[in-house]
Amino acid sequence: MPAPAEVTLLNDTQIEVVRNFDAPRSLVYMAFVTPALVKRWLLGPPGWTMPVCDIDLRVGGQYRYRWENESGRAGFGLHGTFEAIEPEARLLARESFEDTEPAGEAGVETLFTDSGVATRVRYVITAASKEARDAALATGMTDGMEMSFKQLDEVLEAVG
Repeated sequence: MPAPAEVTLLNDTQIEVVRNFDAPRSLVYMAFVTPALVKRWLLGPPGWTMPVCDIDLRVGGQYRYRWENESGRAGFGLHGTFEAIEPEARLLARESFEDTEPAGEAGVETLFTDSGVATRVRYVITAASKEARDAALATGMTDGMEMSFKQLDEVLEAVG
């Protein structure tokens, strides 16, 4: 199993999250942009499902995710717009949470890099302010990301 994600605060508004996956870059990229695959791994802690996963993979296209908790806790959503797409290499988007903090829009750059048989995924999340960055971190966002990444490891093994 790959090592857990590394989280670095780059400056007052940016969070970097880096994680390696034991799968070819083409497969990892497909797992990030194919709704049927995203719904299998981008779930965070146990008990959550993703009943809505819409991805219009084109510059100017939008995406929307909605999570629900099986225990009856309120769900939440996220929507965004793709600003740049370089297949199997880079996604750049602006996104906002629905129904939850942190409020405001964030920029998210996702880079996919070959490292031998593995793939390195690097997120750079740019919040609107230091307060928004800190609010995002306070939600446990990066812990939830690692939980999702472990589920992605399983999906990649199953479909690889």
